[in-house]
Amino acid sequence: MEQKYIQQFKRGALEMILLCLIAEKETYGYEIITELNRRGGGVLGYAREGTVYPILYRLEESGLLGSRLDGQQSGGSGTRKFYSITKKGREAMEELVVFWKSYAECVDSFIAVTSAKGEEK
Repeated sequence: MEQKYIQQFKRGALEMILLCLIAEKETYGYEIITELNRRGGGVLGYAREGTVYPILYRLEESGLLGSRLDGQQSGGSGTRKFYSITKKGREAMEELVVFWKSYAECVDSFIAVTSAKGEEK
């Protein structure tokens, strides 16, 4: 199968994953990318700035995330932009999670039938 189809599928889930991750705690871009790679690197692939930041900006523009700048970082690392989920974002995340669970159950039912037929041969 072509990698582009797998990449499109992963990207489609990434907005929901980012909302879930940010709902856990207020966090900033580098920490988000690090956590994505730690928890999902084997399946999601290696998260990069060029993928994550545009989604964060889009979620913020949509009112699903809020942000604040913090320039008081230790070690002189400069200003960080911290993201937090908004009420609207939490509602959207909850809807997406409900949909995702139904979607996964539906897909699993097709996979189960296909797998069972493959075993019959």
